[in-house]
Amino acid sequence: MKSKIKALRKQHRISQDELAEAVDVTRQTITSLECEKYTASLVLAYKIARYFHLTIEEVFDFSEIQ
Repeated sequence: MKSKIKALRKQHRISQDELAEAVDVTRQTITSLECEKYTASLVLAYKIARYFHLTIEEVFDFSEIQ
């Protein structure tokens, strides 16, 4: 699933480590999300969106889900 996580991180000038710590996952999880190798759980998607003060739909692209 595509996301705007990397762009949001860069816009807010935070590292993968900082985001990972804020949402209670590993840096590898953030890397996997950014590379589209992992799909976030609903809880993780919510935490990431909330961290950036956005909705889940503003962070994650659901257009390819059928």
